[in-house]
Amino acid sequence: MSTTDMSTADMSTADISTAGNAARRSAPNRSATRPPLTAVACHVPGLAADAMAWETLSFQAHGEHVELAVPRLTPEQLAAVADRVAVSAQNVLASMPVMDVVDAIDRAVARLLDASNADRQLLEQLLPVVTGFDREMVRSGLNAALKSFRRPQLMRFLVEDFGDPGLLDDFRPRVKGGWTKACGPRLLGHVWAGNVPALPLWSMVAGLLVKGGNVGKVSSDEPLFAGVFARVLAEVEPRLANALAVLWWPGSDSAMAQAVCGKVDVLMVYGGDAALAAWQQHVPPGVRFLPHGHKISAGLVAASALDARQSQATARLAALDMVRWDQQGCYSPQVFYVERGAQVSPRAFAHLVAGELAAQQYRYGRRGLSLEETAGMASWRQRLDFQAVQDERVSVIGPADAPWSLAFLDLPQPPPPSALNRSACVVAVDSLDDVAALLARHRAHLQTVGVAASPERLFQLAPQLAAAGATRICGLGSMATPEVGWHHDGRFSLLDLVRMVDIEASAETLAEAHASYRN
Repeated sequence: MSTTDMSTADMSTADISTAGNAARRSAPNRSATRPPLTAVACHVPGLAADAMAWETLSFQAHGEHVELAVPRLTPEQLAAVADRVAVSAQNVLASMPVMDVVDAIDRAVARLLDASNADRQLLEQLLPVVTGFDREMVRSGLNAALKSFRRPQLMRFLVEDFGDPGLLDDFRPRVKGGWTKACGPRLLGHVWAGNVPALPLWSMVAGLLVKGGNVGKVSSDEPLFAGVFARVLAEVEPRLANALAVLWWPGSDSAMAQAVCGKVDVLMVYGGDAALAAWQQHVPPGVRFLPHGHKISAGLVAASALDARQSQATARLAALDMVRWDQQGCYSPQVFYVERGAQVSPRAFAHLVAGELAAQQYRYGRRGLSLEETAGMASWRQRLDFQAVQDERVSVIGPADAPWSLAFLDLPQPPPPSALNRSACVVAVDSLDDVAALLARHRAHLQTVGVAASPERLFQLAPQLAAAGATRICGLGSMATPEVGWHHDGRFSLLDLVRMVDIEASAETLAEAHASYRN
């Protein structure tokens, strides 16, 4: 495959080739007979390729090798790019009707949903190697993510938070008198995790919808998708070419972190608790800090979902929630609480889930694990095997070398630790009414609860789960596919980014006294 053009806003094809070649020359020698797949992963408005230093990020999976050239900016260059993006947002994006922004995003997403589109083919070819995820999982996962950002969904997104999207364009009348306008940040900073492909879409789209300039730092684990989306968006709507920048630098570079924090009005950070704490130290007073950190999620299965007719389908939904992105999302379940008293017992349900996990492996193969992840899985299983020897209420299901791991616990307890990567515990409970108290032990980190229950039971359980700290309740099988506009970690996706400006009724009343027609 030849070097693929994933250019910055000001790069020519020759610039890309030069940058890609320089990056490949700096890469270590490899014994592979096939040349690596190469691309440039960035979107840097205002800087030419030869004005930046370049580094190569190398990835290997599925028997292939990918090398991504990424620009390595200096703190001064980052500050200049941030200023350019902020000025563009103020002079161009702020005056665009919000529906023009919606249409631009919709057109960019439509391109990436088109299987014949070169950018979509690029993502399908490179992302499995970059992330290690199964190719079919990447294909279907991209479709699921992108479909959430078409025009109808974006309209719902806006209405969910604002009611009247016109608030982003002009002052709108208030019911109690006066007028209100929503003003987006001059510059919004994003720090993205690389655990799930297409994750940057959520905050990038939110930043564009509120008409803020956007500067995002991609993860070394997945630096590809955000740059592709930014470039496609700039192509379909040139007015937005300078409204966002997609950059990379090592997480240890505190000078770059300080540079971006010194420019933004709002900073959104995705990552573990340690990463959030590190970034918060760089945030100066007056900058709004919006962290999204480590979370725990769980599945609840009522007896009504475990009769002979429904139990297999319920087990399939539970397995799908584990398989999607190999539990790398904050919304992925680490434990299932299963109610006793049904035709199918919790232990039998655990075996059904195990069978579905084995079947799903043929459709979505688990990604290759790092040495650390492999050791974590082995340690998790060994601990449970040891418990099973001492306590007959504990059992581990499936062979030790299976690409999934499931344990059955016939005793209620708070969510046990999980090794992720398709590992979970099935915990039997007398009643799902007992689960909220168990989940509340992890209130600070509780997020999604997937429920399989009757309508009456769902709405009986929902207040209990909300009181326990859950911020999202969905159907089992939908845990890894949140709806657009969801209140991520219990917060507003768009309202948290804006400041509301009010013209009070008193100003309008006083203005009447000075109207020309009063004389």
